[in-house]
Amino acid sequence: LADYPSLQAFFTRSLPPGVRPVDPAPEAVVAPCDGAWGQAGRVEEGKLLQVKGREYRLAELIGDEAWARSLEGGHYATFYLAPRNYHRFHAPCTGFVTRARHVPGALWPVNDLGLHGVDRLFARNERICASVRLPGQGSEAPALAMVAVGATLVGKIRLAFDDAETHRRRASPSVRDYSPPGIALERGAEWGRFEFGSTLVMIAAADALAIDARPPGTALRLGERIGELVSPSRRDAP
Repeated sequence: LADYPSLQAFFTRSLPPGVRPVDPAPEAVVAPCDGAWGQAGRVEEGKLLQVKGREYRLAELIGDEAWARSLEGGHYATFYLAPRNYHRFHAPCTGFVTRARHVPGALWPVNDLGLHGVDRLFARNERICASVRLPGQGSEAPALAMVAVGATLVGKIRLAFDDAETHRRRASPSVRDYSPPGIALERGAEWGRFEFGSTLVMIAAADALAIDARPPGTALRLGERIGELVSPSRRDAP
């Protein structure tokens, strides 16, 4: 009670240094959060799997048809943060955030009831979608998308590098573009936080990185290796 001004400040507190070591291998892609694995796989015909038997369109999720086409055949992974988990999320690899798109929407729950009962849930809920260019990437569409999805009881989603936030009254869709090369984030750097548990969806171009998918429900720990950058550049430093 003496250390935190509110329950929300306690829920969203940072971790002491060193308690979530980041895999040091230059080619490693690491878990961006604590939590559990959801659906993961390849983007096929522009679609991702929400849960068995329910698909949704990548273009609807990220709000950009051309960018979605450039991610065809790439890897995606869904990560769930429960209320008991550490509430902040971090960069899975080094890169430059070039754009953040806020999409107001619904706040359906992301529990089993919501996942099985609400069609296109992630593409309907409020979210912030970040576009990321990897080191050494040229002028083609950003190779990585990180989507923070809101849910029931999530007060706000906040970014570490911008004052943009969700859950604002009468909010309209908005886009923040950052001056080239973008906001630099080292692997493991804080990206943002949920003010209660929710969901991250990570999508990467096929020639950018590969994800070692785990079965849904498998525990996830920030900083552990979940994939690797595609050779030859390894794209490890800005």
